[in-house]
Amino acid sequence: MLTALAALLLPLTAAQSAHAASVQTCDPQGTIAAGDYTIQANEWNSTDRQCVTYTGGTAWSLDTANFGLGTNGAPATYPSIFKGCHWGDCTPGSGLPLKVSDLGSVTSSWSTVQPASGAYDVAYDLWINSAPSTAGQPDGTEIMIWLNSRGGVQPFGGRTGTSTAAGHSWDVWTGQQTSWKIISYVLQGGATSVAGLDVKALIDDAVGRGSVDPAHYLIDAEAGFEVWQGGQGLATTGFDFTASPASGGDTQPPTAPTGLTASPYLTDRVDLSWSPATDDTGVTAYDVYRGGALAGSTAGTSFSDTGLSPATAYTYTVRARDAAGNVSAASAPATATTYPGPGTPPHDDGTCTAAFTLNDWGTGFTVDATVTNTGTSTLHGWTVSWTYGGGQQVTGGWNATVTQTGTAVTARNLSYNSEVAPGATTHFGFQGTSTGAATVPRLTCTAG
Repeated sequence: MLTALAALLLPLTAAQSAHAASVQTCDPQGTIAAGDYTIQANEWNSTDRQCVTYTGGTAWSLDTANFGLGTNGAPATYPSIFKGCHWGDCTPGSGLPLKVSDLGSVTSSWSTVQPASGAYDVAYDLWINSAPSTAGQPDGTEIMIWLNSRGGVQPFGGRTGTSTAAGHSWDVWTGQQTSWKIISYVLQGGATSVAGLDVKALIDDAVGRGSVDPAHYLIDAEAGFEVWQGGQGLATTGFDFTASPASGGDTQPPTAPTGLTASPYLTDRVDLSWSPATDDTGVTAYDVYRGGALAGSTAGTSFSDTGLSPATAYTYTVRARDAAGNVSAASAPATATTYPGPGTPPHDDGTCTAAFTLNDWGTGFTVDATVTNTGTSTLHGWTVSWTYGGGQQVTGGWNATVTQTGTAVTARNLSYNSEVAPGATTHFGFQGTSTGAATVPRLTCTAG
């Protein structure tokens, strides 16, 4: 019998309790805006159909899912709701990132529906990075907080101790990935909901164990379901995550961004770029305004504004935000006019290179790949190709469409990471099986 840590969740805010028409995505990497949060499908290790439905407030469910992976490897998917900056996708007004040493209070309430069948976990995923923002794989620590699990699944790494942090009993698991640490807190007895969970106490516990560097930044907080088998019917009925700095925190806004440029691309898009702002604790995001209205936010210094009208002039400004929510003055404006008719105007897609970081254990392997724009113009799509010598078979990938025919393999960008500014990087990864030691092949990166 599942147990709950609290009979009732803390009261949700008015914005969370408000309901709207249902919105569904069946795109493996689809996202749905949910006020201060974003819901992500995040299917990264399977091609089976998955559909996520948002019903308003912070409520969402996994309505189509019938996965069938073995539980001795990575899960098929992690549909989740998040606040902060996930791989450069930032939610508005999150209060993140915050330096770990500056955290004052971090609390969360979460209520879930958990089917009686399947193999899955119900877990938070907190990402710690050495810098205030990153568009790729964070390089610090991944903190997972498992409220429950079914089907015999276990965290990455090995069980290394226990903890009574946040007033509850946990089994602690630790492990080392290729470029980041993982520490997992598994709630003894399990739960379907938590109210006012003291997340900071768990972060402090991880610092004390040497798994988290207090000079690093909490950039993203996610809550969802890692699924190996089944999954349909998993749901969140209410969620809240709040992080704030210690008293006497940062009150100084960043400087205004400079060098804003706006360039038309096709008939319905304008590409923008600017020079970074500066801040005493670090810029966390940039808000892009079109004619005074917010067009979007990004952690980087480039942005593509889409869905525009042909032959129309648009004027933009950009403001910088820091972790404490301080906002800069607006940049100088820049104006661009979209192209008047169909067809692709001349543009340079630039050049790129790719590099692999390999984690091989004999019968299987994972790869963390980096694509770098080495040209002077923005990449509008990229493809990495290579040939294996035999005995290596790709079984799944993330942040790219990875396909293999014989020994030939290609990885193509997804819609959300096709744009790479000059000198910038993006990341993808994949896993596979091997009949011998895996090798790093010669890579070819092409633009477009």
